[in-house]
Amino acid sequence: MAIPCPSIFGSEMVPIESGAMSPPPSPLILTQDELKKIAAYKAVEFVQSGMVLGLGTGSTAKHAVDRIADLLHQGKLKNIIGIPTSKKTHQQAVSLGIPLSDLDSHPIVDLAIDGADEVDSNLNLVKGRGGSLLREKMIESACKKFIVIVDESKLVPHVGACGAMPVEVVPFCWKFTQDKLQSLFDYAGCVAKLRSNNGGEDGEIFVTDNGNYIVDLFFKKDVGDLKIASDAILRLAGVVEHGMFLDMATTVIVAGELGITIKNK
Repeated sequence: MAIPCPSIFGSEMVPIESGAMSPPPSPLILTQDELKKIAAYKAVEFVQSGMVLGLGTGSTAKHAVDRIADLLHQGKLKNIIGIPTSKKTHQQAVSLGIPLSDLDSHPIVDLAIDGADEVDSNLNLVKGRGGSLLREKMIESACKKFIVIVDESKLVPHVGACGAMPVEVVPFCWKFTQDKLQSLFDYAGCVAKLRSNNGGEDGEIFVTDNGNYIVDLFFKKDVGDLKIASDAILRLAGVVEHGMFLDMATTVIVAGELGITIKNK
């Protein structure tokens, strides 16, 4: 389904070039996954041989990891070291033959490429609806450059506008922490809900790669100052990390049916 380009994201527009990834001259409606792939391939153009790369997690980042592996096998990229942001990405990278390491061995990462669940006009993000927010934030905060790849549907007027804002919490007394989180944002009509694997109330509790739980916060109104909100969440005992990635993205690449939009910090 075609998605109209929102006006909140003014920046450079790069037409989709001819080639394997390009639509033909006749009108073509691209699927959401095709848009994700276009954004991912564009981001991989910034990768250079010898880099330490943060490998993102999710349906969009998966395309970037696949592309990096292709270029390695073709000999167009050499001496790449990947640091995966989840067990799932680790498995993908191993299966593709990408050499891997971690932050202990490589505390400075040259470039990370990852998707996002929401992007506002200031390049603030919501991430973690796939459950990997802690490792993503650890790796992407250690990057010299962090490229975010999305399709147009991820652009929002404000953080938390279109779905859950995840908070990773320790399992101990999780309901106590959940209630505290909900009370913290009463003014925004917050509803806090423990994440389950099937999305239902009686489902098995979702457990992160780190053995923690996730409480999803749903807002009816704008939460206001994001840094104040971030600090308030992190001050709660029992909270491990939250899914607001503030002032972290250096570049956002958005794929739409009219081309690729690039915005730099």
